[in-house]
Amino acid sequence: MIAIVTSEDGQKRCKWAASVTEFIDYHDTEWGFPVGDDIRLFEKLCLESFQSGLSWRTILAKRENFRRAFMGFDFNKIADFTDADITRLLSDEGIVRHRGKIEATINNAKKAQEMVAEMGSLAAYFWRYEPSSESMNEPQTQSTSDVSKAIAKDLKKRGWKFVGPTTVYAFMQAMGLINDHAAECIIRSKAEKARQQFKRP
Repeated sequence: MIAIVTSEDGQKRCKWAASVTEFIDYHDTEWGFPVGDDIRLFEKLCLESFQSGLSWRTILAKRENFRRAFMGFDFNKIADFTDADITRLLSDEGIVRHRGKIEATINNAKKAQEMVAEMGSLAAYFWRYEPSSESMNEPQTQSTSDVSKAIAKDLKKRGWKFVGPTTVYAFMQAMGLINDHAAECIIRSKAEKARQQFKRP
């Protein structure tokens, strides 16, 4: 599999990023960069859950609509959503209207509150799973890992929903728990520098 291509600007990037113009900014400034903010972590995990079975292009195009519909992904607010909110969301054409995923987001918001009460923060929970660089395979050669399976298993045990190993692995890539930029990608070194400077919780 060719994981690298030359973009229109002449720079080498991960193949998936160069496939669609709107992916470039997300790839260059977000994907693979470390995140320690709980609201952003919750948002990324929720969006990866909504992406399951769909294209990331669909989710990215609707991200601002998702943020508006889900109160900026503030899980303390989402945890209080009622049946009326579910009805509202199911009629919102700006997001993915999947009842199971909507209900899972509300459920997971409550579980996030429980996790913060126990662990101190979502960041503290997820970053404790950071794998060593020596244990990593070549970038973008897998869609799950032992770590993503372990996280998914533990989240399920804690009552979280729509967070299987593949979804969790995509979340790990997005939040910078791993640097999965291709070896020759111009962003890989930038993401790695950010990871080195990032203060783990």
